[in-house]
Amino acid sequence: MNLQHRIYLLSRLGDYIMEAPPEWQAAMEKAGLENGWFIPAFTETAARSIATHYLDKNRLEQWAAQQGLPDNPETVRSIGIVMAGNIPLVGFHDWLSVFISGHKAIVKPSSRDQVLIKHLTAMLACWDETAAIQTSFAEMLKGCDAYIATGSNNSSRYFQYYFGRYPHIIRKNRTSVAILTGRETTAELEALADDVYLYFGLGCRNVTKLYVPEGYDFVPLLEAFRKYNYLADHHKYKNNYDYNLALHILNKKFYMTNGSLLLIEDKNLFSPISQLNYEFYSDPDKLATELSVNEDLQSVTGAGYRAFGSNQHPELDDWADGVNTLAFLQKL
Repeated sequence: MNLQHRIYLLSRLGDYIMEAPPEWQAAMEKAGLENGWFIPAFTETAARSIATHYLDKNRLEQWAAQQGLPDNPETVRSIGIVMAGNIPLVGFHDWLSVFISGHKAIVKPSSRDQVLIKHLTAMLACWDETAAIQTSFAEMLKGCDAYIATGSNNSSRYFQYYFGRYPHIIRKNRTSVAILTGRETTAELEALADDVYLYFGLGCRNVTKLYVPEGYDFVPLLEAFRKYNYLADHHKYKNNYDYNLALHILNKKFYMTNGSLLLIEDKNLFSPISQLNYEFYSDPDKLATELSVNEDLQSVTGAGYRAFGSNQHPELDDWADGVNTLAFLQKL
């Protein structure tokens, strides 16, 4: 397959997702049965975002041109991909990068998210037998030419031990924050709710901390966030909410809530499920400087940064951890 044909197959895959035929709906349902966090609304959001932002033919062609992708690599390499399973199809961009570059992907999917990626790659194989050669799945990744692995800070140490002597990209825990000025509109706050609540806050692009000016009024924010109050009926999420609420009550810690989210003043960037940390700031320039050198950050939203509500809809060149995956693959 040449580059143009690979782009054609990928765009056809995007059309397939958007058309949502019964077999794709069945795959999403099965994914939800295997992972209780993959509720239908969130799985569909993730899939449609991939279809519109990653699998659009024009975007793919522009991306390939910008990155200087050749028609085919001089030597086809086997790339081992260890995928995470925190949100639906979280490892799709890594697989996409390998596929469009013409290399062979050997994927170890997370046990919590293997249905969707296997279904989509199987569809490609149905449309073109050659595509079946480019993707395979394995429980153990051995003998690959390079590796791309995503996991926690703890698992990254194991990845470094096993893959360190090969060309590799190893990703650790990251999170995102938002900087508020107090002048946000209701629409902006509702968009921020998407950055916070989507996928139950489990993704690296989820906002887990707010920076707010002194004297900030939290009432409009809590009211705008009520659009996701239905998550309080989800048993796994509710268990986390009740647990964290009990801890704060026992510790006599001040908290605010709208019934589905706990707002806690805390300097930590990372917050547990159902909790959103906040911190007051007085000097926006100083804050910007501090955040610019923080390696735990995936993205920042707010005035002068990413638009509210865009965090969970990254573009093709919104590289995870800021590492250009296609450039890495071309240097092999």
